Amino acid sequence: MLRFLPERVRAAWQDNDDDGSAVLEFTFLGLLLLVPVVYLVLTVGSVQGASFAVVGAADQAAKVFVDSDSPEEAYARAEQAVEFTINDFGFAPEDAAVTITCAGTCLEPGSSVTVAVDLRVPLPLIPTMPGLNTSAATVDSSATQLVERFG
Repeated sequence: MLRFLPERVRAAWQDNDDDGSAVLEFTFLGLLLLVPVVYLVLTVGSVQGASFAVVGAADQAAKVFVDSDSPEEAYARAEQAVEFTINDFGFAPEDAAVTITCAGTCLEPGSSVTVAVDLRVPLPLIPTMPGLNTSAATVDSSATQLVERFG
């Protein structure tokens, strides 16, 4: 194909110094586009894991609360259940807030207990520093259990 072109066009075409630039462009653009996508996937995965954690924590805390013998024991067991569940999912228990409300007198047969758990989800790969908000989102869940009438 080059032999049918005029001499100066053929010389300009053959002296093109763009050899190897496609590899450089592919590598640069690949990193430029791939790093944010990977970080987005990590963040979404972290938020999804946190949502599973709070659902399990609220459910287990409500179950152990109604199964306790005294209100003091019930509050302690519910807090411990939330701490264990949040920790099992890889989150810091101090990022979780627990609210326990009783409809009627706590642990009275026929009453209900509602446990709400809020969890701040930190951004992945970002170290925490005082005064810096590194939270990606806050997820919450609540669960209600009835105290058995005939226990």
